[in-house]
Amino acid sequence: MNIIIITPAGPDSKAGNRATAMRWQRLLQQSGHQVAVETEYQGVQCDVLIALHAWRSAKAIKAFKAAWPGTPLIVVLTGTDIYYHQHEYPEVTYESMDLADLLIGLHDLVGKDIPKRYESKLLTLRQSADKPEAFGGSRLEPGQFHICVLGHLRDEKDSLRAAVASRHLPDDSNIIVSCAGKPHSDEWRERALQESRSNPRFRWLGELNATELGTLIAVSSVMVISSVMEGGANVISEACRAELPILASDIPGNRGLLGDDYPGYFPAKDDRALADLLVRVESDEEFLAELKKRVVELSDTFQPEQERQSLEKALALVGQPKA
Repeated sequence: MNIIIITPAGPDSKAGNRATAMRWQRLLQQSGHQVAVETEYQGVQCDVLIALHAWRSAKAIKAFKAAWPGTPLIVVLTGTDIYYHQHEYPEVTYESMDLADLLIGLHDLVGKDIPKRYESKLLTLRQSADKPEAFGGSRLEPGQFHICVLGHLRDEKDSLRAAVASRHLPDDSNIIVSCAGKPHSDEWRERALQESRSNPRFRWLGELNATELGTLIAVSSVMVISSVMEGGANVISEACRAELPILASDIPGNRGLLGDDYPGYFPAKDDRALADLLVRVESDEEFLAELKKRVVELSDTFQPEQERQSLEKALALVGQPKA
């Protein structure tokens, strides 16, 4: 099939939407499809259009359906779609969802957080990650217990929550928090720099390339995901495939991937509760081992082949284009 993927994130972006679009392009091409990734719809005919983000891609969605009303449209719901835009901009967001022939949710609880009328057109898909190559060095550097935080620095990610939590740790803790990601604004850049200067337990590494990110994951003992809203974070896929234990904010987007019985949750925005969990993972080997056991058990659900098959299922559900 000839497929166009629309993502609001530009070619130079390392945002999640761009990464998803490029990964899906690769997976769909492996299945024999022709796939183009665009930031705007140019009016070109195709067999299926996949739009990432109901609200941010609304213009492209409307233009496509106006030009080709009989051609299948798949709309992928992001975290901000589900937990912000559908409430703040319902007319635009719901119009995109109404125009879609199929909606894709990226975690298991999406159906509970959108209107029931969309239930019949919702397909859940888990984003995948490659299993990293074995890292030659020790995960634990002598005298340090590494915590990593990955992702763009922005309000939705509550990106410095682990840094703030580290200020509550006892003096004898060996925890170091390393945060990798591009700041969403000058304000976030200044906040990260200030935290790095004033907090000896915190390092902001800026935006890293894939190799550098892989090394950071490999030398870390735990990943913290502190978001206040998520549509299904790909960093969870990466951590599980790397067998890296996770401490996650207790929000639907994380529960929808890790499960209700996952033991590593803390209340969103609660740095004291996160600090307590950080102390526990550093000092309680059995608890850390249990977290690792859980992510290892989940690892197979984030395989690229499974994601490719889910994409093929989505294409089969919308069917061939109408004449």
